[in-house]
Amino acid sequence: MEVTRVDKWLWAVRVAPTRSAASELCRAGHVKVNGANAKPSTAVRRGDEVIARAGERTRVLEVLEVIDKRVGAALAASCMLDRSPPPPSREDRAGVGLRDPAAGRPTKRDRRQIDRLRGR
Repeated sequence: MEVTRVDKWLWAVRVAPTRSAASELCRAGHVKVNGANAKPSTAVRRGDEVIARAGERTRVLEVLEVIDKRVGAALAASCMLDRSPPPPSREDRAGVGLRDPAAGRPTKRDRRQIDRLRGR
């Protein structure tokens, strides 16, 4: 196989848990193929660069093997080259948005500040 859809490939290499979730990532604009925004039906070939923002993490992947069926984790890892930046450490993520449990219910001002920290 030389070409497949980007949503099938993302699902097959286990970036997205379901194919419909992979399609939603594409429709929401969270997937780019070779620098261009990708629709779910965008073609993916060997050597293409796929950038997918899944959750809070951005994955930079190079297509080494084109597959469209879900395979085992070891085989899926061999079909892509992961050039993603390392995820933030637990210590970095843990301090954001935490409040003292004895502080009581957050005020409206506190909720706005929490929303700004979370990027909403």
